[in-house]
Amino acid sequence: MTNADDSKTAPAKAPVKDPRELPDVSGLVVGVLGGTGDQGRGLAYRLARAGQQVIIGSRDAERARGAAAELGLGVEGADNAECARRSDVVIVAVPWEGHAKTLESLRTELAGKLIVDCVNPLGFDKQGAYALTPDEGSAAQQAAALLPDSRVTAAFHHLSAVLLTNPEIEKIDTDVMVLGEVRADTDIVQALAARIPGMRGIFAGRLRNAHQVESLVANLISVNRRYKAHAGLRLTDV
Repeated sequence: MTNADDSKTAPAKAPVKDPRELPDVSGLVVGVLGGTGDQGRGLAYRLARAGQQVIIGSRDAERARGAAAELGLGVEGADNAECARRSDVVIVAVPWEGHAKTLESLRTELAGKLIVDCVNPLGFDKQGAYALTPDEGSAAQQAAALLPDSRVTAAFHHLSAVLLTNPEIEKIDTDVMVLGEVRADTDIVQALAARIPGMRGIFAGRLRNAHQVESLVANLISVNRRYKAHAGLRLTDV
């Protein structure tokens, strides 16, 4: 006897998305809060050099405009609030000491934005750099707690500001570990990283895993001091 259900066609499964297929992000405006600091300025320079529209943000608009003029490449400068309002993606590259205060003050302007937190909570003593543990677990988790209406990711932690800002260096040989809760968001951040020659963006987990990524910078500082280098990371077999 033939079961009546045997004649029914099972629904087709959706094809599995190739993790290496990333969106076109060339039309997005990228803001960099803390863009007058070494790390923020370096990221702004590399993304603008790759053709991205970039706005540098600072508490002091004049300082931001001055830094943007030095970089050229169409980079604009603005105060933090204007930078946040005008950007599609906002990279947070402020010092850890001002992280919470800066984000709290911009909660309205950052609502609905894709946030990329690259802040590393570190302390320093006679033995060198060491990781700090925020109450929320990590800087990225603190950002997510303070910005409930934003889409928070974490990336760009392990980059040398010296390499980023050196115009004679064409490629930066490193991978960028990207963390976040929503694949569409982490794909965008991976794609932004991939616009910089030599870089790859690699998905590395959810925000609950951001602490160990942020903390690893303390180890890289030790490597760089011992070997007089500007070390980054490469993930094998990916």
